[in-house]
Amino acid sequence: MTGELFLGVDGGQSSTTALIGDEAGQVLGAGVGGPCNHVGPAEARRKFTAAMEECVGAACAQAGLDRRTVRFAVACFGMSGGPADKEGILAEILPANRLIVTTDAVIALSGATAGEPGIITISGTGSIAFGRNAAGRTARVGGWGHIFGDEGSGFDIARQALRAALRMEEGWGADTALRGLLLAETGAADANDMLHLFYTEAWPRSRVARLATLVDQAARAADTVALELLHNAAQQLAVFTASVRRQLFQPGEPVAVAYIGGVFGSGVLLERYRQLVELEEGTRCGPPIYGPAAGALLEAYRAAGLHPALRNLPEVKA
Repeated sequence: MTGELFLGVDGGQSSTTALIGDEAGQVLGAGVGGPCNHVGPAEARRKFTAAMEECVGAACAQAGLDRRTVRFAVACFGMSGGPADKEGILAEILPANRLIVTTDAVIALSGATAGEPGIITISGTGSIAFGRNAAGRTARVGGWGHIFGDEGSGFDIARQALRAALRMEEGWGADTALRGLLLAETGAADANDMLHLFYTEAWPRSRVARLATLVDQAARAADTVALELLHNAAQQLAVFTASVRRQLFQPGEPVAVAYIGGVFGSGVLLERYRQLVELEEGTRCGPPIYGPAAGALLEAYRAAGLHPALRNLPEVKA
């Protein structure tokens, strides 16, 4: 095989995905490994290295490349949890003329917009908006965690639903179907009991955040409290997006905005978010074009001054 090779890796909290491409944008191989979001103690470092070897090795095998001798022109790694403590390890195990270690937000944006300038708004357990303009300048809003931020996230929506159930139970809040739905799902005796459950290890933030689907269920059944919660969450996420837009783009300038994350599975919230975001002239809002692994590969091409259209890309969840 002749010509330069490029590598893009999405290093996530649940799995790690690698894509290998040639100079023309043809994806030659893909591979998946375990999670790689922790580096530090010896055991965590070992797991990180194993995940990298597993996903890159699988991608090399699919591409017909010898993992022991392959060298990449550019390799880009987008890391959940930040890149600072991972670059040295990657330099030891991954031969590349140029190594880029960046954040998961950068590769998510690049994949969502196919490498073009734009904005992503992510809302899952947490929430954040991130953008990059044509000059390469970036801005972020949110992502400050469940205590000081994460407005409009799944956890925040579930927290607000619990607060509504508590108010109803205490007689100073509106009646809502949320109380019954939450009690049935958690097996709690009452809202106060449920609150204490959420402080236990059995209910980590990610599990609490998944209860946001019950808010969507109630909203679709015309529960006014649930509808208000989802509309408020959409408003907060739209504010994130608008703030990034103001920092990076001129008024009226065409800007692509992509939404990512389980919260946008709510049609009620998504429609409200889209309406609010597209009030700004020039803004067009839609789902991501590619997933973050493809974004990492596009960032590798970008670093080499190449901008090919990706071909033969396997289906990757965004």
